[in-house]
Amino acid sequence: MRSARFVLVVAAATIVLSGCASTYTLDNQVQSFSQLSSVPAQASYRFERSLSQQADPAQQALENLADPSLFRAGFRRDDAAPRYGVQVSARTVRSLSPYGDPWGPWGWGGGWGVGFHQRHFGAAFGSPWPGGDPYWFHREVSVLVRELASNKVVYETHAVNEGPWLDNRSVLPAMFDAAMQGFPTPPAGPRRVDIQVGRSS
Repeated sequence: MRSARFVLVVAAATIVLSGCASTYTLDNQVQSFSQLSSVPAQASYRFERSLSQQADPAQQALENLADPSLFRAGFRRDDAAPRYGVQVSARTVRSLSPYGDPWGPWGWGGGWGVGFHQRHFGAAFGSPWPGGDPYWFHREVSVLVRELASNKVVYETHAVNEGPWLDNRSVLPAMFDAAMQGFPTPPAGPRRVDIQVGRSS
């Protein structure tokens, strides 16, 4: 009977972990500025690049990451007959994690664990990053929208995130989603925008 109870508890723990491990909430600090009250349905645009971006081989990949967010905001890519020019940028700065252990490689983490000893069962909850990730990332993305006919910037938005997430291919698209929330009439001032990254099983 005791062994059966232990198996059930471990099975339940496994189910909980499998349902949570594939998703997390990415919190972004967003600020947007707009001179638009509305935009045409499926507003056409093309990407624009600064001189430094033209020389950056990674810019194409960044634009590919931003394109789905622009589409969800109501834009339609049309290099032949665009109404707007859109410039996207991103910056990532890596530093030591504020949650890391300066005295060793294991950090301050914890993780999720279960234990069973004689007649006693124990469960421990801790940091979602077992062992503590030694690195921390400050990321910023920005989107500038220029009306080509008037040559004026009509929309500007920025999103900032700090955390241990390593994969830019997952984080940056979520940050572009956060940056474009509220388009074309976003709330005034800084705001927090949470985006779910990944998919629960």
